[in-house]
This record gives sequence, C-alpha cells and structure tokens, in this order.
Amino acid sequence: MGHCCSKSDPVSVHQVDNPVASFEDNSSGAGPAAAERHRKHGQTVSPGPPSANGHSNKSTPAHSFAASPWQSPYPAGVRPSPSPARTPGRKFRWPFPPPSPAKPIMSAILKRQGAPAKPKEGPIPEDNGGGGDNEAEGPLDKSFGYPKNFAAKYELGKEVGRGHFGHTCWAKGKKGELKNQAVAVKIISKAKMTTAISIEDVRREVKILKALSGHKNLVKFHDAFEDAQNVYIVMELCEGGELLDRILSRGGRYTEKDAKNIVAQILSVVAFCHLQGVVHRDLKPENFLFSARDEDAPLKVIDFGLSDFIRPDQRLNDIVGSAYYVAPEVLHRSYNIEGDIWSIGVITYILLCGSRPFWARTESGIFRSVLRADPNFDDSPWPSVSAEAKDFVKRLLNKDHRKRMTASQALAHPWLRDQNYAVPLDILIYKLVKSYIRATPLRRAALKALSKALTEDELIYLRAQFELLAPEDGFISLQNFRTALLTNTSDAMMESRVPEILNLLEPLSYKSIDFEEFCAAAISIYQLEALEKWEHMAITAFENFELEGNRVTSVEEIAKEMNVGPAAYSLFKDWIRESDRKLSFLGYTKFLHGVTLRNSNLRHH
Repeated sequence: MGHCCSKSDPVSVHQVDNPVASFEDNSSGAGPAAAERHRKHGQTVSPGPPSANGHSNKSTPAHSFAASPWQSPYPAGVRPSPSPARTPGRKFRWPFPPPSPAKPIMSAILKRQGAPAKPKEGPIPEDNGGGGDNEAEGPLDKSFGYPKNFAAKYELGKEVGRGHFGHTCWAKGKKGELKNQAVAVKIISKAKMTTAISIEDVRREVKILKALSGHKNLVKFHDAFEDAQNVYIVMELCEGGELLDRILSRGGRYTEKDAKNIVAQILSVVAFCHLQGVVHRDLKPENFLFSARDEDAPLKVIDFGLSDFIRPDQRLNDIVGSAYYVAPEVLHRSYNIEGDIWSIGVITYILLCGSRPFWARTESGIFRSVLRADPNFDDSPWPSVSAEAKDFVKRLLNKDHRKRMTASQALAHPWLRDQNYAVPLDILIYKLVKSYIRATPLRRAALKALSKALTEDELIYLRAQFELLAPEDGFISLQNFRTALLTNTSDAMMESRVPEILNLLEPLSYKSIDFEEFCAAAISIYQLEALEKWEHMAITAFENFELEGNRVTSVEEIAKEMNVGPAAYSLFKDWIRESDRKLSFLGYTKFLHGVTLRNSNLRHH
C-alpha cells in the first residue's frame, strides 16, 4: 500500500486535453531518489528544518513523474497488507492495451512550459487547448499591470520553498499596514513563462486569491507586484508547516477525533470556494498549511495555481491536479466542483489509516486504479474505525460524481456533527430547485413522495439550508434565494457568474414554497441512491406515491415527460402496470432518474 510516511510528492498532473493514448508503462524509479518531492509553483511554506523523515525540500521539474509510493514503514502495530489498488480475485485481461494518460500528459506539460517535446512514438491526440501556438504570432505579453515598487515596500529574507516556476521567500514589510510584519512572497520567474497558458495561470491565480477573501481557513492575500524579471505574490505567512508534516509526525495517521477537526476545516473552506464559483483542482495534504506551530492552529488552503472559476452548470475538460488525488471524472474530462470532493475523500482516507486509497508504481497504474479499483476498507486499521467514518469516506469516494456529497452536506454528516461547524449555503440547492420548479406535475408528485421517506440524517441538512434562506412565516420565494446568495457574494462569485442561476429561478416569483415542498425540490435522487438504506427508502416512497401521486398514464405521456420521441417508446413498456395502467415500482424509480439517451435521434423535437 502507498503509505503516508515520507515526503514524496504525488505524481502531478497538469493541464492536458486528452487522457487516452497508447499504453506506456513508465516506471519512474521507485527508490529514495524518486521519493523527493517538488514544490510546485513555489507554494507558501513555513521556514524551518527539513521534514520529519529527513528529506530535503529539493525540487524536481514539474513534469517529473516520480511515481514511487511513500517509502516509510507502516505505523507501529499495523501489519503490512497488499495494496488496495490490486484487483481482488482476478487480473484484468485487456483485448487491447489499456488506455494511459501518461504520454499526452507529459506532452502537454512540456508544451505548457515551453520545453521541447520528445518526438512522438505513436499516435498522440493533438493538444487542442490553445495557448501554446500564440508564440509563433509574436512575443508574449508578460506585463500584468501590477505595481512595480515591491523592493520599496518589502525586504526579502531566506527562501522557504522552491518549485518549477519559482520559489517562496520569507519577507518583512518596510512600510504601510504591514510594516515590520512577516509575510510570505511567492516569486514567479517571467523567464519561465514561455507559453500564453503559463502567463494566464499566474494572472488567474492572483485574480482568485484577490477575489476570495474573508474565510479563516483561506491563506490571506496581501498584494501582487511585478518587475522585468518576476511576479511577486505577497501572502500571509503560515509558520506551522504542512498538513503532510503533521501526519508524518503522528506516525502516519490521525485519531478519528483529530481527523474530524482537520476534515471539518477543509470542508468549510472548500464549501466557501464552491459557493463562490471557484474549484481548487489540486487539493492534497501539501496544499494545506497550519498558521502556527500550535496543535490547535487553524488550517489554511494554499496554491490556487491550478484553480479556476466555474459556473454551476458548467463542465470542465482539462486534466489538472495530482494523480493520487485526481477524480475519475477529471480523467474522463467532464467535471465540476465534485472533483474537489473526491480529493477530500482521499485526504480523509489517508488521515484515518495512513495509506493511499489508490496506488500503483507507475502513473499509468495510478490512473487505472482511480478509474477501476475500490478503496480497501478491510485491512487494519479499518476494522477499528467507526461505521460513521467509513460511510463518510465512501460517500466522498463514490466514482459516480452525482452520488457524492457536497462539502456542505459532508459538514452535516453524522460523523462530523459533533464538530459544531455551521452548514454553509450550498449552491446545489439552487440547481435542484431550478429543476424542480420546471418539472411536470407528475415528476413533482414523485419527488414529494420521496421526500416523505427521508430520515432525520437527511432532514438535518435540508433544515439548515432552509433556515439559511431566511423563510418568512415558514415560506420562501425567489427573493429569499436572491438575498441568501447576495449575502454570500464576493468578487469571485461575480467573476464565475454564479448569480446568473437566479434567472432560472424566475418561476418562484409567482409562488412560495414551505419546508415540505422545499425538501421535495432540494433532494438528489442520485445521492439518495448511494445510501445503504436506499432500497427501503424507495419502497416507502413508492407507497407514498401510490396513495397520493400515482395515476393512469401511457407510454406516449411518459415519453413526453422525458422529452423523447416515438423511437424510445420501447424503453417504457415495463414502466406501466398492465392491471391499472399506472407506474409500477420499477417505473417509479426509473422515472425519478430520468432517461439518458445516447442516440440523439430518439429525442423529441
């Protein structure tokens, strides 16, 4: 198993356009040398001694795929066990070589950095992401419009971290509000900005740091400067070290009690980012720093170099992140904020057992493990971990992104309930309510029947969301949704155009809904389906539907409900009972899901 017991960096995955190419098993050296971790983007770190296991902070190129696992032994008393990435009981047999993202990732990273790529040895998909071809049209514009008086305002000290594009230094303010105050300065070399993409990455990182402000678990941005050689990003100095260092100092894992405190802080700041329309895309223990060396010091998320703005219904398709933490849908090139939730699931798994849930000796193997393997919850220490903790991790590491909890939902999970963290407003509520108010009467009746089968665990989250909308006399309208969103607004939210979702809630201008109907509007069938109690819940919901919502229908009517044409009628023949022409139990559950048709000719026009 890949153990969280040394300072090696997970295989880093930067922006690419196609993860599928011919198979290439790139072993990158599984030894101590391969275990040295690079400091990507010169991330903010605290000054201090080398890591707990003696490794230095020596950098390796950002395109290095040092794929060896953490090399340190298991914590005392824990017996080694096979890697959970191994396929239980059988080996995969492929009719063709399995797909590997390794070659196009390497090619795109080299292109992003402006380095000459190696000649192609086989058919590699073209890099259609743009940004790499502008250089031929003329010199790159490396002017950012930032102030140029950095040296007059700050005195640089020693280097505390180094990455491929730059390094981070301790500094002290010379004048102004930060006079004599220690800060961290991320220095990014303009000479290494050899593509339009790399320039835009820096511009977007500063924009995101500047736009996101006010959360206690977010590294504070002070200012950005530039001169002919560098860009300088001045931030809060976090002197408590990385979360990875704390894990190592505890022998590779946390107790459940301490892990809950860490995970709740991570979820709190990620929920804040997601509401603002920002997806981080590189969450890992190295990108969380403690503000001070105290055990109870706040945790801060750093390094927004791969982050992006995203609208609620937008899908991103570029592969970025770090291989051990990357979500399956990122590799499939269609993802939203749920990719961050998967990464938090990986971090939580590591905190609780000290091992990576997905591991292999090569980058190709890591991606196949993420896509096809299931995490190991059988070996030590998992038998002694609480059922609530295991359920929590499983609901974050669901390969179907639609079934994953959001950050806000995770904060309301039974495992974290004793942390007393406020459940923040969830942008998912807006998306679900939008679909509900535009649904047909039959579908709304089906959802109302399902909402009456919810248990107290689900209702706690829904009550929190309803209260955040500040109901008046027990009812909410469009104005409540608008006020709640504007109360949480920031420059980031405006940049990501999140408030545009209010336009789609316009039908609420003419009606109000109470808590009972809100529950029907704000539930996700996919998330409920991931629960162990789903089968019982579905049976109860259908009984409710039989009493209050089921009615005589026809194949033609269902097809119209699903927005499909006559060519799809055969799909619905088992949905309707012959005895009374009403929806059967099978028809009810499928009706809740809707229909996904690959053949566009089946669509109703």
